[in-house]
Amino acid sequence: MSRLRRESSRQSVITVELIQFIIQYRAQETQEKKKRRLADEDDELSEVQPDAVPPEVREWLASTFTRQMATTRNRSDEKPKFRSVAHAIRAGIFVDRIYRRVSSSTLMQFPPDVVKLLKNLDDWTFDVFALTEAASGQVIKYVAYDLLNRYGAMHKFKIAPGVLEVFLHRVEEGYCRYRNPYHNNLHAVDVMQSMHYCLCNTGLMNWLTDLEIFASLLAALLHDFEHTGTTNNFHVMSGSETALLYNDRAVLENHHVSASFRLMKEDDANILSHLSREEYKELRTLMIDMVLATDMTYHFQQLKIMRNLLTLQEPTIDKSKALSLVLHCCDISHPAKHWDVHHRWTMLLLEEFFRQGDLEKELGLPFSPLCDRKNTLVAESQIGFIDFIVEPSMTIMSDMLEHILAPIAPVIKSKPAPLPEETSSNYDEDQNDEKKRNVCAMTRKSIAGGNTKFTITKPWLTCLTENKRIWKEQAIKELLEHAEACALAAAAEAEAEDKADEKPAAETETESAADEQKETTTEGAADN
Repeated sequence: MSRLRRESSRQSVITVELIQFIIQYRAQETQEKKKRRLADEDDELSEVQPDAVPPEVREWLASTFTRQMATTRNRSDEKPKFRSVAHAIRAGIFVDRIYRRVSSSTLMQFPPDVVKLLKNLDDWTFDVFALTEAASGQVIKYVAYDLLNRYGAMHKFKIAPGVLEVFLHRVEEGYCRYRNPYHNNLHAVDVMQSMHYCLCNTGLMNWLTDLEIFASLLAALLHDFEHTGTTNNFHVMSGSETALLYNDRAVLENHHVSASFRLMKEDDANILSHLSREEYKELRTLMIDMVLATDMTYHFQQLKIMRNLLTLQEPTIDKSKALSLVLHCCDISHPAKHWDVHHRWTMLLLEEFFRQGDLEKELGLPFSPLCDRKNTLVAESQIGFIDFIVEPSMTIMSDMLEHILAPIAPVIKSKPAPLPEETSSNYDEDQNDEKKRNVCAMTRKSIAGGNTKFTITKPWLTCLTENKRIWKEQAIKELLEHAEACALAAAAEAEAEDKADEKPAAETETESAADEQKETTTEGAADN
């Protein structure tokens, strides 16, 4: 009898486990279907109300950040995620092992002024303009070398220092080829440094493998390689060879990533030569996804997909999607930096737009939005850019990072160490400041009710608020100047019309006088 009871009890346990498995399977299947449905939704410009910004600014937002997708791609979230603190700790220990520096004897020598400025590389607003003077314009050479070494990529992937130097030199040449005011080597370093901040200061690097960190840094460095200084729309409208090659789809982004991998195929610049076949394939796939996602017409769809994923009860976020959003945010992040840096970037970008407008005028093409030197509202365009593009992007990225990193928040990790030259005795630093800098911002903060919620530091919030305030002040002045210019133009036009009307009247009077003189002369001749 007791044997029968044991057998019956065992069958009951098996039945309960089977039911639980079926329920979990069905729930997971439902979640997957919901995610696929959300991912298939088209992008839209619903965030921008018709009367929220001037028509020209709305036209620019619509033409730059939206498109109709001919096809959509479904991809399940195959990457694993941390499911326990133990997993996070094990991963943290593993990541710690790879952050080792190469011997100082093999490293490239850095000028003292460059070393001093690279001490600020962990700051959210890193002044690349100051660095370019100290580095004689070779900002990629020093920043990229430093970061790849800090994260252990040179050691882990057996990159010879000489090969890396050749590679970075050619990357710098590619960025400087067209002498662009904005899309140049300084922009490449700015985006790469912003990616470093997101990886290190938020703790995102703890969620990634060595290869994924390497791919993220490379994608940030190469995302605008050989940029022509003109937009995708210009390439399409002018029928350029690049547009023909890539069938009018993500023209520049396709070229950036294609040219980058062609460069890394050259023997003396091949920094990927020691990757296994599987590693190369994974890195290439991730880099392609990330760089193609910097196409601005993908902006609203990218944000909508991530926003909808985060509304799910247990969202599983694919690493490719997460890193693509981070790179996109880094690419458009200058309005979220300190005013002096942001304003300088803005003026450089507008000059690049205006040069395109001059070229469009020569070719008989209509002006692209914000490309007409004489009719562009600078302050209004930046307010619209911050309100509808940058601020929502940074908010969604922050939410995504906090969701991803919450399970591993207890892990406190050291930042990747700087180059040996940066810790030289010639540049002594306060020990307490050094300790503070060497701890990643992964902490749990108390909230009401005794609960805890993981949050990341968001230095961009203050910058966005301050920059928008300044632009609004300038917008008032800009509108007054624009109104005054329009009034002067109208007065000049009216004066020209008056002069045009006076001329025929004067000509009529002259003709009448001539006719009278002619008649008088004729009569005198007849009398004689």
